[in-house]
Amino acid sequence: MLQLLDYAKSFITSAVPENGTVADFTMGNGHDTLFLCRLVPEGKVYAFDIQQQALNNTKKLLDESGVTNAILIKDSHANAAEYIDGPIDAGMFNLGWLPGGDKSIHTLRESTLKAVDSAVAMLREGGIITVSVYPGHSEGTTEGDLLTEKLSTLDKLHYCVSYLRLINSPDAPYVIAIEKYKKKK
Repeated sequence: MLQLLDYAKSFITSAVPENGTVADFTMGNGHDTLFLCRLVPEGKVYAFDIQQQALNNTKKLLDESGVTNAILIKDSHANAAEYIDGPIDAGMFNLGWLPGGDKSIHTLRESTLKAVDSAVAMLREGGIITVSVYPGHSEGTTEGDLLTEKLSTLDKLHYCVSYLRLINSPDAPYVIAIEKYKKKK
């Protein structure tokens, strides 16, 4: 059985060309960054985190894996539009805190909402953004609730917003996917 968060990767895989431009909006230890680098070997990956430890961990993982198509940025995902020039084919958010890191440092609703808005604005037609939400703590619950409320207002003629959640485990992570439709010709 697939793990719930594997669905986020499967959504992304179907939408991205090998020369695509993608973003890991929450770098963490670099596992999603590495996944994206391998997905776009001829493309570019922008990866964001506010913690130096995240950049160090990610750089080490990428170096050990021999990938060189990532740009690691020590800044909030809320400022992604300042670094990414042009549209993106896909983006991934994995909210919460750095695994193995200081749990008092975590994503916050204000920056997350701004970052997701920005990512949606940068999204190319046919592209997709996934947001993995962790409702097991109060900020995670609030982030998820606010994102669900905000994303439910996207125009259904231009976007498909999916919500994938285990209904018998309310504190388990869940995935929101935002796909921008291609215009019909």
